[in-house]
Formats: sequence, C-alpha cells, structure tokens
Amino acid sequence: MHEHHAHHIAEFKNRLIASLILTIPILLFSEAFQTMILGSKAIFFPMQKYVLLFLSASVYVYGGWPFLRGLVNELKNRLPGMMTLIGTAITVAFTYSAATVFIPLGMEFFWELATLIDVMLLGHWIEAKSVLGASTALEELVRIMPTIAHVSKNGETVDTPVSELKPGDVVIVKPGEKIPSDGIVLEGDSFVNEALLTGESKPVQKQGGSRVIGGSINGEGFLKIVVEKTGGETYLAQVVKLVKQAQESRTRTQDLANRAAALLFYVALTVSIIAYVAWHAYGKPGQALESMVAVLVVTCPHALGLAIPLVVAISTSITAKSGILIRDRKAFETVRNVDVVVFDKTGTLTLGGFGVSDTVPLIPEEELLKMAASVELKSEHIAARAIVEYARQKGVELLEAREFRAIPGKGVYGRVDGKEVYVGGVSLLNDMKISVENGKIGDLMRQGKTMVFTLVDGRLAGAFALSDTIRKESYEAVEKLRKMKIRVYMLTGDSREVAKWVAEELGVDDYFAQVLPHEKAERIRLLRMKGFRVAMVGDGVNDAPALATADVGIAIGAGTDVAIESADIILVRNDPRDVPRIIEFSRKTYSKMVQNLWWAAGYNIVTIPLAAGVFSGFGVVLPAWVGALVMSLSTVIVALNTQTLRKYEPEETRTVRMKTVTDPVCGMKIDPETAYSRLEYGGQTVYFCSKHCEEEFRKNPEKYRKK
Repeated sequence: MHEHHAHHIAEFKNRLIASLILTIPILLFSEAFQTMILGSKAIFFPMQKYVLLFLSASVYVYGGWPFLRGLVNELKNRLPGMMTLIGTAITVAFTYSAATVFIPLGMEFFWELATLIDVMLLGHWIEAKSVLGASTALEELVRIMPTIAHVSKNGETVDTPVSELKPGDVVIVKPGEKIPSDGIVLEGDSFVNEALLTGESKPVQKQGGSRVIGGSINGEGFLKIVVEKTGGETYLAQVVKLVKQAQESRTRTQDLANRAAALLFYVALTVSIIAYVAWHAYGKPGQALESMVAVLVVTCPHALGLAIPLVVAISTSITAKSGILIRDRKAFETVRNVDVVVFDKTGTLTLGGFGVSDTVPLIPEEELLKMAASVELKSEHIAARAIVEYARQKGVELLEAREFRAIPGKGVYGRVDGKEVYVGGVSLLNDMKISVENGKIGDLMRQGKTMVFTLVDGRLAGAFALSDTIRKESYEAVEKLRKMKIRVYMLTGDSREVAKWVAEELGVDDYFAQVLPHEKAERIRLLRMKGFRVAMVGDGVNDAPALATADVGIAIGAGTDVAIESADIILVRNDPRDVPRIIEFSRKTYSKMVQNLWWAAGYNIVTIPLAAGVFSGFGVVLPAWVGALVMSLSTVIVALNTQTLRKYEPEETRTVRMKTVTDPVCGMKIDPETAYSRLEYGGQTVYFCSKHCEEEFRKNPEKYRKK
C-alpha cells in the first residue's frame, strides 16, 4: 500500500514539473495569453502555431496521461467517474485547439489546456500525499518493531534478526529496548510502555508470568522472556490485518458517495452539452467550448472519491493506536446511533475478583486490619487472601500469629501481640453467642456481600464486607453514557441483591440478575424488540451469543487476543471508559464524513451554473483553468478537513509521534528518550534502535551519514 501511494506521488510530481516547464513557452507563444497580458502588442513569429501544437501535444500526452489512462479504465469497467470527466475535458480542449491550427475555427485554447493539466496534476499530487499520510498508519505500526533480538542460547546471548525468532526462544530485553515479540516473562521485573500499541498512558508492570507485546518499550528493569508468538500470530500483526480489513471495507456512507459521484458524472455530461449547444446557437463557439470544458472540470467528483476513504484510513489508525480495534466497519458507523448499552457485570464493570469493598471498624481501623490480617496470613481461604491483600495495600505492618488453628466451616484463630483473635463468618458469631446490632453491617448483608467478622479478646472488633469490586473507571463510563443520553443496562448471573447493589452504586438505568450465559442473548433480543438500538459489552467468551445478537457487539479486555469472532469492535484494555469513547469518536468520524460530502458535492451547486455561463450577463464567467483550480482546491480542503481528526488521537501517541527520530541504518522511527544508544557525528546526534544498527553505522558512517 505504501509503495503504491509513493509511486503515485512520484508520478504526479514528475509529470507536474515537466508540464510546468513546457507551460512557460506555451504561455509566452499563445496569442490569446499575449493579448490578455499585452493588449494589442501580441508577438508573432514563423511556425508559431505549430510550435504551440507540438508543446501542447507533449503536455496533453505526458501530463494528461494519468487521466487518459483512467478514462479508458473507467469506460472499460462501465463505471464512468472523475477520470472520465477530466479525460473528456482535456481531450475536447486539445482536439478543438489542434483543429484551429489547420482550420479557421476561432481562438485556440492551448494555454488554458496546459494550465488546466498543471492544476489537475497539482491537485492529484496533493491528494496522493494526503492518502499516503493516512495509509502510513500501518507502516508506523509495523516500524515500531525492533529488528534485532538478544536470544539466550546455552548460556550465551546471540543477536538474532527478529524475523528468525521461533516460539520457545528465550530473549533478553535490556532497559530501554523494545520487546521483540509477544511472549511471557520468565525472569525480571520492569514497567513496560505500551502506549503506541494499546493507548495505555501509564507504563504497565511486568514480572514473572506476565504477558508482553512485541513492539512495547521496556523501562528501567531487566526482562527475560520466552517467545510465545511470531510473525502473523503476534498482536501487532493481527492489529495490522484488522486495520487493513477495516480500511478496505465499504461503508454505507461510501456507497452514498459512490452513487453521488456517478450521478454527478451524468449531470456534468448533460449540463456541458447543453452549455455548448446554447452558446453555439448564441453565436459564440469559443465561449461554447470554454463553458463545456469548464463544466466538465468543475463537476469532477474527485473530492467525493476522497471524502470517505481518507476519513476511514485516519479514523481506523487512530482507534487502533487507542487500543480499539474495528472488525466490522459498518458496526463502527452503527455504534454512533445506539441508545442502549448493556454491560456484563463480572470482569467488565467489576474487577471479577473477590476483594474487600467495605470495612466497619469498631476499634481503630489500622488495629483491626493488623489483628485480622495477621491471623488470615496463615489461611489459604479466598476471603483470607482478600483481607491480607487489602491490609498490605493500606500499608499495615503484619505480625506473627501464634497458636494458629483453622475452625472448619467457621473461621480461624490465633494469638496476635498477646491478644486472642477470631476471624470468621456469621456461624462463628452464633457459636460464640455474639449478636450484631450495627446498622451498616445490616445494610451490607442485605446487599448480598460476604461478611467476615473479627473478634478480639471475645469482643466484636469490626467486620469486612467482601464482594466483586467495582472498577473505578465504571463510575466515569456510566456517567459519561448517561450524559450522552444513552441508557445503561447491566447483565449478571449474580443474585438480585448483588445486582441491585452494583446497579444502585453505579447509577445504571436497569439490570437483569440471575441470568444464565445462554439467556443473555434473549435479554438483548428483548431490548431490540422494544425498538432500542443495542450495544452489548462483554468479555467475548461467555458473552459470545449476546455479542452476536446485539446491533453492535463490543468485546472488552481482550488483551492480546484480537481474534474474537463474536465481536464487531474489540477493546484491548479492560477499561469501560473506552465504550463512550468509541461512541463519541464514531459520531465525530461520521460528522467529518458528512462535512466532506457536503463540501465535495455542495460546491457544485455554485460552480456548475458559473461554469455553464449562466451569469455571464453580469460579467461573471468561470474559465476552464479557474474551474480546475476550484475543483483541486475542494479536494485539498477535504484532505485538510479530514486531518483535523488527528486531535482525537491519544495524547501519548501524538507526543511520541511528534518527537520521533530515524535510525539511519534500518530507517525505523524511534523515540530519542528510549533509543538504544546515541552518537555525536558531524555535529549532529545520531540515534540507534539496537546494538546491531550502531555497529553497522560505526563500520561505515559515510554510507549512512546523509540519512
């Protein structure tokens, strides 16, 4: 794709330069241009018209070749469009002008023809550069991969090309280096920057057993990784594949643009013929041809052809860098219209793990935590682990529990700092004939939470409420959706008490509790039957039927698994805030498409009558070359308008993209702050992505100096 657009840029640029050089003598020798500039002092010389014919023929054939070739291809495919209009316009202008050399038909149009082709080439060159800028999003993703990996073999470290890595290889990643492929950490502890891959702004801690993504940047620690995936199976390769599919897929708006472009062709052809016949009948054959060519040029639906694909290319790359992957482009368009978002509870709105949600201390809280967690430290129960983890998060120093023993079905006992400590459930309280008369504890029990009580020296010291903890991000996500006038529902297999508590805590509109996995799809179908447009958000495994039933299925927390067939949109991060974010970005993207379509087609409402000469009686005439300029300008405006989508790109990605430098050896874009090494050479700082590149440069610096 990159090479294709690069070739187009070079082609239009070379043809533009040659045409501009030939246009200068055409302007100087053209009688019409001389008369317009010099008045009656036109300069004539022998064979002037034949020289003009030769120069104009060169511009027509060489400069106009892309349009003539496009005309033939469109007619072969029976899909006349912009190239047909341009090719027809320049052919009519050249044929008529060439005929005036041999037959006294009137004024020739050689200089208008040359300037027309120049402007068209300029517009296409700018367009090709714009398309390249959008399409290079894929290349930017690919370029973030390192080229060399440090493979550990038989106690030695060998530098190996990343392309030769195999699953099972053990690689060493030093501080500041990029991780060469997807894998699992064997040894080490470090924070890894995944901003360019998932949009995650903060570095993520990685230690033994953690999964890492190829292309992410290691922090200050040392990591030993076993390679799990290579080549096309890696996360990055799957992302690139999905981005390509999304960029190449047709959208409903693109179909509308294509129909408008086809309609515009027939309108242009009809109006140009009417204009020619009308002006000819009025006794102005020169104006007839001028108006005909001008109509054909200004009506070229070139901006229409660019309006949607550019938006698709840029928006898809932005979402990919944000950790939002689009499997179905039409679903991305649909999600802007959803009026109900249904979240699965466990693992989506909540953390999906057992944790302390509330504490009810009847003694100082730190003392309560110290007593309870010190005893629970020796227990293997899931509730015990949750209390110990909570105490550690609070920074509480744990003591040794003596005389520890487990009380089956009731709890545990131990002596901490000379005090007798019991930790257990309601049955423990019943055994010890201790009643609870605390309103907050009663409320927590009615919410369906698991209660763990702590007794110190025979007296109730406090209680812990354990439940599936609500994500902090969920509050913000629900609030944002409500502000966007979107109803929020929750699906869960949990009890009604638990569902009610989570629903009230988050402020969702409604919930479905005690729903079995196979019943979730039925609930979604029920909402759709009521006339709602529904987006279902789940983990993509247990929720597969529901995701497939919804208008838009959104898999959240997919991590490196992007091949989720049941989802239309995949959210790499386990962050519910990405749901309103993708809806909002879908709306912005669609708005940009509509703006482009209006600009691309709307300017014809003004320019077609002008080009046809409808207002010539008021002295307002649109020459062919001005028409070409207006048409090209509309294309440029569409391209620039689309680029404003960049402001929705993640801040981290934009910052990294703005400050990248190029490794002169491999050509890879790298962040200077995380470069493998740097070298002062020839008064400049040269940055390298790997040891291999630095060594290659040192061997022959002059070879790479200009790069």
